[in-house]
Amino acid sequence: MNILHLKYVASIAENGSINKAAEELHVAQPNLSRIVREMEADLGIQFFRRSSRGMMLTPDGEMFMRQAQKILEQVDEIERQYKEKKTAKQRFSISVPRASYISDAFAAFSRTLGKDEAEFFYQETNALQAVKNILEVGYNLGIIRYAAGYDRYFRQMLEDKGLAGEIVAEFKYVLVMREDCPLAALDAVHFSDLHDYIQIAHADPYVPSLPLSAVKNEELPQMPRRIFVFERGSQFDLLTENPETFMWVSPLPEQLLRRMHLVQRQCEENRRVYRDVLIRRRDYPLTELDKRFITELTRSKRACLTEKK
Repeated sequence: MNILHLKYVASIAENGSINKAAEELHVAQPNLSRIVREMEADLGIQFFRRSSRGMMLTPDGEMFMRQAQKILEQVDEIERQYKEKKTAKQRFSISVPRASYISDAFAAFSRTLGKDEAEFFYQETNALQAVKNILEVGYNLGIIRYAAGYDRYFRQMLEDKGLAGEIVAEFKYVLVMREDCPLAALDAVHFSDLHDYIQIAHADPYVPSLPLSAVKNEELPQMPRRIFVFERGSQFDLLTENPETFMWVSPLPEQLLRRMHLVQRQCEENRRVYRDVLIRRRDYPLTELDKRFITELTRSKRACLTEKK
């Protein structure tokens, strides 16, 4: 149970109708009904009973709503205090997958800041945590990555959680290695060519919201030697120091490849398409900072991905 779910129950009680509440909240009626049933099951009470006048609170529901209303009023008061506070501080927050085209966009975005106070949060994490950051931690934006074959699953998940999603990029992973790595000299790289090399792998699964066993069965080929690393900077340290290593990545900016003396190669056998999707609450209006970041993201995406699908 979270604040958003409390607001759902309060809206049904206020409207006396689950259909009207669904329209007000911009949530599909079946999803709203399911959330209420799950809350009732978790708490062991029934919130509403149906009557000729619509959805009426039960005695347990009335007691619950009195407590919930106090919480919602406190939340409203906190929001009011901060919204009314006269301050020039700029705030931006986003959770993203490990992707150099996104970090390139963020770096360019940071150069557009003026002299006013600013507080920015940029976290590289998996899809599950990005969603949680928006729903529970207070982040405004997120980018989640998943294989295109799971699009229906993730779209339904976003719908259920009251989130809006917009595709940022669609691509295939490429191989990246040192300039002097023997793989870089091949005219065409095949899965079999990778067997004698060390894969630097992300330490969390590519599709973290699905069972790991299901993901591994459909992912890129498994290497006999792999090093799992959580932090992207350490991944590049390994890559630039050890010519036996390679990584599967979303296409990298050319300036990063030149600076780190790396090359990227496509593998024709790798046909799996991935999607990066920008997510936010449905009722969250984009700020001017958000729009500026999205502009830089679009620029970087076009430079890195358009010709490398």
